[in-house]
Amino acid sequence: MSKIRWGLLSTANINRRLIPAIRESARGELVAVASRSQASAQAYAHEWGIPQAFGSYEAMLAADAVDAVYIGLPNHLHAEWSIKAMQQGKHVLCEKPFALTLAEVDEMTAVSQQTGCVLTEAFMYRHHPQTKIVGEMVQNGRLGRVTVVRGVFNFAFTSRENIRLAPEMGGGCLWDIGVYPLSLAQYIMGGPPHQVFGQQWLGESGVDEVFSGQMLYEDGAMAQISSSFCTPFHTEAEIIGTEGRIVMNRPFVGHNDGDRTLMFYPKDGEPEEIAVPEKELYLGEVEDLHAAVLDGRSPYLTLEETRNHVKTVLALYESAKAGQVVTLD
Repeated sequence: MSKIRWGLLSTANINRRLIPAIRESARGELVAVASRSQASAQAYAHEWGIPQAFGSYEAMLAADAVDAVYIGLPNHLHAEWSIKAMQQGKHVLCEKPFALTLAEVDEMTAVSQQTGCVLTEAFMYRHHPQTKIVGEMVQNGRLGRVTVVRGVFNFAFTSRENIRLAPEMGGGCLWDIGVYPLSLAQYIMGGPPHQVFGQQWLGESGVDEVFSGQMLYEDGAMAQISSSFCTPFHTEAEIIGTEGRIVMNRPFVGHNDGDRTLMFYPKDGEPEEIAVPEKELYLGEVEDLHAAVLDGRSPYLTLEETRNHVKTVLALYESAKAGQVVTLD
C-alpha cells in the first residue's frame, strides 16, 4: 500500500477543513463519504467531487473501499464509531474531544491494540510548525523554567440551533474550544496538572457557555485557560518563563483566519519576532496518520496525552460543579 484511501464518516461542516488537507497530502486520497441516507451522501459527494457515496456509516465501514476514516461526528458519538471503524479494520483520525469518559478512552485504546489499527486524536494545531517551534524553545531552555501558561479561545454563535449547545451530545465550550488551551498547557508542561479549579456559567442550553480553569502543577507552575461561546472571536496564548515569554497570536485557528506570529520577549534585550513557516493547518494530522500506517511510526500525539486531555476536562467540570479544588490521581 503506497496511499491511504480516506473516507469521511458523516457530512459534518468540519470536513471542509479535512478535504483540502487530504487532497494536498502526497500519500492520501479521498475516495468516499458516508451519511445517514443515500441521497444525502450522494449530494455531498457530488458537491465535493468524492467518487463513492454510502447511505449509512455501517455500509462504508463494511466495504473494502477505504483504509482510514475521519470521524467528525458529534462528541457523544466519537467513541462508538471509532470502535466500530477499527473493528472493521479501518484506521481512525477522531476529532477532538476524543471521548467524553475515561472508560470510553480506555475501550478505544484497547480496540486499537487488539486490531492493530492506528487511532489518533485530531488536534490539528499540535502538528503545525508554530506549535512545534514553541515546544522546541521550551525544551531547549530558552524560556528558562516555565511558570505560567495562559490560553483563551472564544467565539459567539450566529444561531442558537447548534449541537455544541446540546447537553446530551457532549456540548459545552470547555469540550469544544477550551480543550485547545488545555491541551497546549499539557504539551508545554509535559503532562496533566496535579490540581484544578474550574468555574462555569451555564446558559439556557444547560451547558457551559463560559468556562475558566486554573491548573496547578507539582513544581508550582500554573496554567490558566478560558473559553466562551458568548463573545466575539478571540484566541491567544502566552507562555511565561524565568528567562522570557512567548506570545502566540493565533495558536489554534485555521490557515485562512489570519497570519500567525510568534513574539519572544527575553528577560534582557529587545523583543524578537520569530518566523513561522506557512503550512495548511490540517495537513499535519493527515500526514501523521499516513506515517503511522505506511511507515510504522508512532503517532505524534500519543493516546496517553489524549487520555490526559479527557481526564483534565472531567476534573475541571467536577471542580466547577462542586465549587472546590479537585486533585487528579
